[in-house]
Amino acid sequence: MPGQPGTLTAPAGAAQVTPARKTLLIVYHTHTGGTLQMARAAADGAGREPAINVRLLHAAQAGPDDVLAADGMIFATPENLAAMSGLLKDFFDRSYYAALDRINGRPYACLVCAGSDGSNAVRQIERICTGWRLRLIADALIVCTHAQTPDDILRDKRIDPPDLERCADLGAAFGAGLAMGIY
Repeated sequence: MPGQPGTLTAPAGAAQVTPARKTLLIVYHTHTGGTLQMARAAADGAGREPAINVRLLHAAQAGPDDVLAADGMIFATPENLAAMSGLLKDFFDRSYYAALDRINGRPYACLVCAGSDGSNAVRQIERICTGWRLRLIADALIVCTHAQTPDDILRDKRIDPPDLERCADLGAAFGAGLAMGIY
């Protein structure tokens, strides 16, 4: 209650200050839907935090202005031929120099929907993010679908609920950390 000991009240007529919302940018590419499921789960997790504005953008639509406006980023890709997807690489190609030395220290995380391993896709993203001087906030989250035949590789993917929950947890932790100023 106002006027109680230990209670702070604003003077009459003072403007109320609300903290600025932070923006988490999630850039993804998908061929068979698996990566999109993972990215959406991370977005849903981060969206639980009221102080976070989540922007989920396909790699073809994302660019340097989106990167510059973000307080943190998640990059999500399928593993294609033991590498990140070409469209995610294209996003990095289009955005890299415009953002270089302008986003140093911002936090990021990585999601990979892999057929077998995913580690090389992670290495590629981490190398680019090292050049951008971003700060990794969690180990890369790799979901392995074990797709090894041409039919399995090209088939629409369904990511299991426990894996989607891990993606949502990563998003929630990222959103909370941004909101609290930890990242």
